[in-house]
Amino acid sequence: ADGEGPVRTAHVAPFAIATTTVTVAQFAAFVADTGHRTDAEAHGTSLVFAGLLPAEVRAVSRTVLATPWWCEVAGATWFQPEGPGSSAEERGDHPITHVSQRDALAYAEWVGARLPTETEWEYAARGGLDQQPYPWGAQREPAGRPRMNTFPGEFPDGPTGPVGTVPADAYEPNGYGLHNTTGNVWEWTAGTFGDEDPRPVLRGGSFMCHASYCRRYRTSA
Repeated sequence: ADGEGPVRTAHVAPFAIATTTVTVAQFAAFVADTGHRTDAEAHGTSLVFAGLLPAEVRAVSRTVLATPWWCEVAGATWFQPEGPGSSAEERGDHPITHVSQRDALAYAEWVGARLPTETEWEYAARGGLDQQPYPWGAQREPAGRPRMNTFPGEFPDGPTGPVGTVPADAYEPNGYGLHNTTGNVWEWTAGTFGDEDPRPVLRGGSFMCHASYCRRYRTSA
């Protein structure tokens, strides 16, 4: 159902790709130059992980029935990631959040680039490795050392450490010099699930992925 199988060989033409996701500072420069208004701003609300919200905001925010850890927060945007009262000002080196694929495409056009295809993204994320679940190899935490930003502890109510995004260049890069191709934030690609399902494809997992049952932080996910 996720399109991960069967295993198949794919070929890509030479291409270039940024070593990190787009940061808050980079997106802010784009907005300042173009006046771009994101879909989240136009819609008036966006989804925020409940664990990042004050109790009073959680109490008045609708949740997603099947995934109650997502709260619909009025005013949540790229510059107010947890809604009014929050600010991305001190997170200039963190990845941008609350952007749609349309917003990502607009940014890419502004810098004279494009979104990678799903195949290109996976090729880059693997860092030159073959049939390995992570950009660095087979073990999730080699020698017990975290290599990506995922949820610490029991999800969603039992974190054992900080929760949220980290700088886009945090952790060691993969063999191609790319940072955080798994964990931290989901990344947009230009791909879709197919002709019968035109939804755009996200790759890489996020800081909400966790060891208990989420396997979305693998390069094939």
